[in-house]
Amino acid sequence: MTMTVPDAIERGRTLTVPALRAVVDRLNPRLRHVVAYHRGWVDAAGEPLSGSGGKLVRPALALLSAEAAGAPAEVGLPAAVAVELVHDFSLLHDDLMDGDTERRHRATAWTVFGADGAILAGDALLGLATQILLELPGDPARRAALILAEGVQDLVRGQAEDLMFESRSDITVADTLRMEDGKTGALLACSASLGAVLAGAGDELVNALAEYGSRLGTAFQLIDDLLGIWGDPSVTGKPVLSDLRSRKKSVPVVVALEAGGAAADELRAFLTSTGESTEAELAHIAELIESAGGREWTTAEADRQLKACENVLRSQSMPEQAEAELLALARFVTERDR
Repeated sequence: MTMTVPDAIERGRTLTVPALRAVVDRLNPRLRHVVAYHRGWVDAAGEPLSGSGGKLVRPALALLSAEAAGAPAEVGLPAAVAVELVHDFSLLHDDLMDGDTERRHRATAWTVFGADGAILAGDALLGLATQILLELPGDPARRAALILAEGVQDLVRGQAEDLMFESRSDITVADTLRMEDGKTGALLACSASLGAVLAGAGDELVNALAEYGSRLGTAFQLIDDLLGIWGDPSVTGKPVLSDLRSRKKSVPVVVALEAGGAAADELRAFLTSTGESTEAELAHIAELIESAGGREWTTAEADRQLKACENVLRSQSMPEQAEAELLALARFVTERDR
């Protein structure tokens, strides 16, 4: 199914990309090249490309967040830039830690510029994200910087747990959901609330928008887990069955393990095995997970989280257009092929 790109994303891209480019231009030339390549602005040789660097969902949320508080979208622009910088920081480091060699159908930055280039570029972006907010005057900017710092701590906690799970055999579904809430939900919670913070909104609206973002992050990651096993490479940008190839303990996998029985025993043996698996073996494991209920449960939970997003927005008083666009954006990022 082809989804129409929401107006909020198109507006967000128009506002954010020039500001993002201006901020990235502050970097050391070598690191600027790494970031520009990662974002799809240039090729490995530094020659310009026409790419804008992804959908920019997080910046779109930050701009809508300001509008939800009754302010112009431009009030949320520093937050939009900051959350996208943090997102790129996390991707640069994640690709290296996970050993991923491809992102968006291109070689990942660390494979082109080395591990040191990716690490340092990510570090620089994280510092810039805080700097952008603290360059603004007033208490709202300081409050936004603190919230973003807390979000980064939660994001890093989620990433650390994800890595630790690789060597643990006692992971529960609750553990995995908590990890994903940090790894993905934390930054989306910041994205959905920081525009309102810069607009001077009160705690009730800010907290509600953060909950919306957190639940959207959980739903998004659950869909990502489904795509990591059953997704079309043209949608995911990664090889077919990629999460099984890396023996990742994503939510569908852990649901199947908790179901018990012969399928769970075979799946557990696969996860502890080493060496390359054939496409037929990986397809068989995917069938085991589906037969044990992993795919169905994960799909249902993603839908439940999306419904919770809608409920929390409708509990607040905000401009009708902003609410409608936040709902449309949530549906867009979760209704991928699954």
